[in-house]
Amino acid sequence: MSKPVALNLSCPFPISDYPTVQLAHGSGGKLMHQLIERMFLAGFKSLELDARHDAALLVAPGTALSFTTDSYVVQPLFFPGGDIGSLAVYGTVNDLAMSGARPLWLSAGFILEEGFPMEDLWRVVQSMRAAAAACGVRIVTGDTKVVDRGKGDGVFINTAGIGARENALAIGPAQVRPGDSVIVSGDLGRHGMAIMAMREGLSFESALESDCAPLVEPVAALLNAGVPVHCMRDLTRGGLASALVEIAEASKMQISIRESELPVCAEVQGACELLGLDPMYVANEGRFAAFVPAAEAGRALEILRSHPVSAGAVPIGEVVKGRPAGLVTLVSHIGAGRIV
Repeated sequence: MSKPVALNLSCPFPISDYPTVQLAHGSGGKLMHQLIERMFLAGFKSLELDARHDAALLVAPGTALSFTTDSYVVQPLFFPGGDIGSLAVYGTVNDLAMSGARPLWLSAGFILEEGFPMEDLWRVVQSMRAAAAACGVRIVTGDTKVVDRGKGDGVFINTAGIGARENALAIGPAQVRPGDSVIVSGDLGRHGMAIMAMREGLSFESALESDCAPLVEPVAALLNAGVPVHCMRDLTRGGLASALVEIAEASKMQISIRESELPVCAEVQGACELLGLDPMYVANEGRFAAFVPAAEAGRALEILRSHPVSAGAVPIGEVVKGRPAGLVTLVSHIGAGRIV
């Protein structure tokens, strides 16, 4: 019989500073990072969580699996370039891909607000079906709950995914090494700014669409070609900056990036300037960063650029060994450095 677990009711957060959850809808960045580190990682401590990766590596007899989960609460539900249904599939599939796994199965949990139009729900379901087919995964289990009118935002979706790891590479922050080249798979900030522009009623000369897309094919191409990928991270919540800071802290390395190399399209740059935002912190849903040995960077770029979703891949910096560890620094257009 298992022994009862003693409860530790001493909150890891400084209660006087944060008596309630201080995060607004859609928040990312420093406060979210603190919440994850001090509350959830401290409360649910395990070897799998300590790896601080997008998907947990699970070892079962005869096979190695990756397992991940995510929840989706986007507004508006339907946006240029996608919707909450395709986002829920691609987001979880991409997390599995970042661990080097081939996505196989998904679960889908729906929290529906009373009065949500059935026609809109059918659109979401059909979008998820098409997205799953495009990724080669099957939705095999799920759950549905309904909350009172006014207690939800139309529909919330949770998806969990399982994938098979078919290579011997250990991919994650712990594998990052000094000298690694940092590559991003395409232009930054497109998803977040497409959502914000729609909310704020902004219009541009050319349509600004989300980059929402599956990343399975370019990742599989890298691994199948034998590129020794050290780490990958999709650039979702908190954008490129938050992803790099998390990796730097987990790997105990410094990452240096060059502002002149950051790929940001004119529409995103203009929208960010209008709203007072930094593109490095804006969410993406079809972009990732890859850390590879410098000698392999050219081959990795060639492979990535051969796939439409990563055709805009560029190197943006490198990993350096310095003190204090865990920093990300940016070299500006004029050569000045600052901490990200």
